[in-house]
Amino acid sequence: MRLQQAIGRTSFWVFGGGLAIMFLVPLIWTAVASVSPHGATAQQEGYGFNNYRTLTEYDAGLPTYLWNSAYVSILTVVFTLVLSLLGGYAFARFRFPGRDALFLLIIAILMVPYATLLVPLWVLMGELGLRNSLTGLALVLTLYQLPFSMFMMRISFEAVPREIEESALVDGCGTFGVLRRVLVFAVWPGMITVGLFAFLHAWNDFIAPLFMINDSSRYPLSLAIATLRQQTMGAVDFGATQAGVVIMALPCLLLFVLLQRHYVRGFMSGALKG
Repeated sequence: MRLQQAIGRTSFWVFGGGLAIMFLVPLIWTAVASVSPHGATAQQEGYGFNNYRTLTEYDAGLPTYLWNSAYVSILTVVFTLVLSLLGGYAFARFRFPGRDALFLLIIAILMVPYATLLVPLWVLMGELGLRNSLTGLALVLTLYQLPFSMFMMRISFEAVPREIEESALVDGCGTFGVLRRVLVFAVWPGMITVGLFAFLHAWNDFIAPLFMINDSSRYPLSLAIATLRQQTMGAVDFGATQAGVVIMALPCLLLFVLLQRHYVRGFMSGALKG
């Protein structure tokens, strides 16, 4: 038995270490390449940060693009959390005609290709006066995140024992009082998972900004890096592109490291319910 356990632990660590190396090597290679000398980049001799300087000085400037990405990502997270929290609570706790059919219809949106949804959303945002707007872009990204987020919050609420909610109702809380004072804290890991997914999607998305934003001063960082890639006679500036990739990856890595415990608990709550 001890030999089998030792073999199992060794296999686990070898497999996990191999996966970690497979994912980390491209990131480390990109970070090193962004400061390495190369003739076709701004950093032609020695190691330095000229590629980052090129990215900082490009068009509207790196601070503007970072602010645009942060604004869109935070707004997407807020919209997604509010709507999925209310929707997940309704689907998990209330019974109404067509509840399951409506929920399946929402989930079915995940099977629709992302690009095909952008054309009608582009028309809709134009009618609302939100085309070429960061707020309109956040709404578009929120709409695409809602099916998964609604599913995640529903299973998070269903994993909470009903006795907790009933005790709060007996103590005099109303429906929204129970949600605000009790259930929000019980489904906190699920909210962290939903918020993290929404942030990562909004921060890294390229297609929706390409459709929705025409003004270069409103570009998020992902779109700015794409336009920076080809500047002179179609030549690709790999150095500045790699610097942009590093800058885009840092907030995602930091958030994941800080929230990974809640992220795993959020998924486990749905697994235990199932």
